[in-house]
Amino acid sequence: GAGRPGHRRFNCAMTMRMRKLVGTIALFVLITVYAFLAMMVAIVLQVNASPLVEVIYYVVAGLAWVIPAGAIIWWMQKPDPIE
Repeated sequence: GAGRPGHRRFNCAMTMRMRKLVGTIALFVLITVYAFLAMMVAIVLQVNASPLVEVIYYVVAGLAWVIPAGAIIWWMQKPDPIE
């Protein structure tokens, strides 16, 4: 909280340039791991048993990664603090 003076300084230490580097790596990892997990879940749930279930699953799974990716991109774009 506010009682820890070093806490604010630590959060501000990462520049936008560094956040973009870390965020880019995080996005690559997220997409790779997410794609693998989505495929594994599809296999375990045997979504190909029904064409309707298969379409619904792949639409939902194909769009669900956007939420965490959007959070990473939002974090990457935060401007550097003015000191």
